[in-house]
Amino acid sequence: MPSPRTQQAIARLADLTPRQIVAELDRYIVGQADAKKSVAIALRNRWRRQRAPENIRDEISPNNIILIGPTGVGKTEIARRLAKLSGAPFVKVEASKFTEVGYVGRDVESMIRDLIENAIDMVRSERETEVEDLANEKVDERILDLLLPVPPALAAEASPDARAEHDQALERHKRTRDKLKALLLDGQLDSREVEIEVTQSGPGLPGSAMPGAPDGMDSMAEWLRDMMPKKKTRRTVKVTEARRILLDEELEKLVDLDDVTADALERTEAMGIVFLDEIDKIAGERGHGSGPDVSREGVQRDLLPIVEGSNVTTKYGMVKTDHILFVAAGAFHVSKPSDLIPELQGRFPIRVELKALTESDFVRIMTEPENALTKQYAALVEAEGASLDFTPDGIAELARVAARVNERMENIGARRLHTVMTTLLEEVLYELPDCGPAPVTVNADMVRERLRSIAEDEDLRKYIL
Repeated sequence: MPSPRTQQAIARLADLTPRQIVAELDRYIVGQADAKKSVAIALRNRWRRQRAPENIRDEISPNNIILIGPTGVGKTEIARRLAKLSGAPFVKVEASKFTEVGYVGRDVESMIRDLIENAIDMVRSERETEVEDLANEKVDERILDLLLPVPPALAAEASPDARAEHDQALERHKRTRDKLKALLLDGQLDSREVEIEVTQSGPGLPGSAMPGAPDGMDSMAEWLRDMMPKKKTRRTVKVTEARRILLDEELEKLVDLDDVTADALERTEAMGIVFLDEIDKIAGERGHGSGPDVSREGVQRDLLPIVEGSNVTTKYGMVKTDHILFVAAGAFHVSKPSDLIPELQGRFPIRVELKALTESDFVRIMTEPENALTKQYAALVEAEGASLDFTPDGIAELARVAARVNERMENIGARRLHTVMTTLLEEVLYELPDCGPAPVTVNADMVRERLRSIAEDEDLRKYIL
């Protein structure tokens, strides 16, 4: 039975019906209604499974999905937004990065290790938010102690006069401390310097394993750091820097890491989402060749037990993958889903084909989503005190150019808008700090003038990669 905190995290899904999930995804992703509907049902089934009778709950498998479609149509964004919406641990991995067990490279279990790391960070962040106010109060008191040390204690055999003088000193100290606290909270002491004690790791130990090192080396390095004696040094820093250092220390004291780990393990097993990109890269034509292909069929066979459900050893404990949701994606230009080994195909029962983006889709992408590219560039220009406006005919012309370049070159979907927009506004963004806050209007004439070379030259690779 999940812990109360994990149950609360799952209960938040009760307010998200499939229709509401699709509506939330529509705020950021244009089109692809079939894919949105499939992932919405898969997410809702997480909550439904927890509400099912206990004797059948563990028998209900997740609705693993394969998203099929060209690059740049929204496959990754759908999975990422889904995880953010549900507050679930999420990791994106590329199938082409894995190798079969026994060969140098990443093994497939590393995706679960990455997932639990993300879950630990997520839960720790939640716990720190809960105790942040208390931690800040403690930090304020520690900084005041540094700025105005408490008068030394009085000896037991002190005379009555000495005691009276000591009481007066304590009263003056309290009044001064109250004034300093008001100044500290107002930020007027931020530039003052204080001396604090900082704990350092043992000498000669890296913060993480070397790039390319086998999985597990990070755990070994961390274990060695914990075994080495901690070295304390004194540093003189400004109050702002001291606050950051002391806040980390206080949060570490207030947050129970064992509780964080237990909650993260439960949340990973009950709500985790793994987005397995480029799965078509490990799908080869079966029946060809004399043996298993290390980079393809071998990886598929290693993936199979993870997707089916197995126990993966991590430095935080065993993680059961039985109810982790796997969302795979691939363009499948060369291969097709049926080229995957039959056992792996059976573990991805839901297949959704995403449609290639059209010129009208590009217009919607630049106008409808809350994070539309036009709004992003307008915010960048506004940072310089200027304004950037896109007219409807300017947006239509941008969409036409992007669609045409995709037709004549490799179709990279909505990512083409980034390259076209960058080329269009290159001079504007370069000259902006020197031109002053003059408004910039992007209309069809400006787009045609700035992008004429792209539209007319056959060797488009000179202009857009």
